[in-house]
Amino acid sequence: MAATVTKRTISAEAAQQVLAAAEAKARELGVAMAFAVLDESGQLKAFLRMDGAPLPSIAVAQDKAHTAAGFGLPTDQWYDVIKDDPPLLHGITSIARFMMIGGGQPLVSEGELIGAVGVSGGSYQQDTEAAQAGAQALG
Repeated sequence: MAATVTKRTISAEAAQQVLAAAEAKARELGVAMAFAVLDESGQLKAFLRMDGAPLPSIAVAQDKAHTAAGFGLPTDQWYDVIKDDPPLLHGITSIARFMMIGGGQPLVSEGELIGAVGVSGGSYQQDTEAAQAGAQALG
């Protein structure tokens, strides 16, 4: 039995690429947003708040990324997962920092979760678009 495991994580350089791509999408959409990139353990790796982004978007972006990193599932998919499961629907809301609003996207490299990006400041559709653009920057 191994006493340790090796985990892959997003690099600082890749986190900046994710932020840049998500910000470019936000500028294209004409919306001021906040962006958070977390590593696979849910720890903040990179952050950007555009001028004019709402103050609550700071925490919301981080929570969306935290949810996506913790479960490996985009936040916009959660509603469909839980809508027909009443015990899960009521229980999941007690998980700290859980968000099922679009804008959280897992970051995957070579089939392995290496982190997540969270975006907040626009509608949930706009946040989802920007988060997807950030995730696609990894290739």
